[in-house]
Amino acid sequence: QVQLVESGGGLVQAGGSLRLSCAASGLTFSRNPIGWFRQAPGKEREFVATSWSSVNTDYADSVKGRFTISRDNAKNTVYLQMNSLKPEDTAVYYCAATTQFIGPVVARTQRGYDYWGQGTQVTVSS
Repeated sequence: QVQLVESGGGLVQAGGSLRLSCAASGLTFSRNPIGWFRQAPGKEREFVATSWSSVNTDYADSVKGRFTISRDNAKNTVYLQMNSLKPEDTAVYYCAATTQFIGPVVARTQRGYDYWGQGTQVTVSS
């Protein structure tokens, strides 16, 4: 049984930083595509970042240059380092994974992933 557990969310002032973690059980991150998505109140869930292969990453334009996705294979954990946070980054953040190969286009979509965490709240105050 695959489980993804996010942590690291919280309240931070604009311009601050947070690092989200996503720990997996029942699935080996090093071999599989991983994504981060977020959902703000009243909005649809949207793509944030993906590590769709062991060497390839992609980011939403809104976070490019500020967020970094990375893997720690020894800990079977994926991170989302978020710097220069803005109030518009406020949302529940979800990590997602799949055991299937997906390319860069599908990796930006929710349908590309089979497993989801429960989410962690990030609130950025102005």
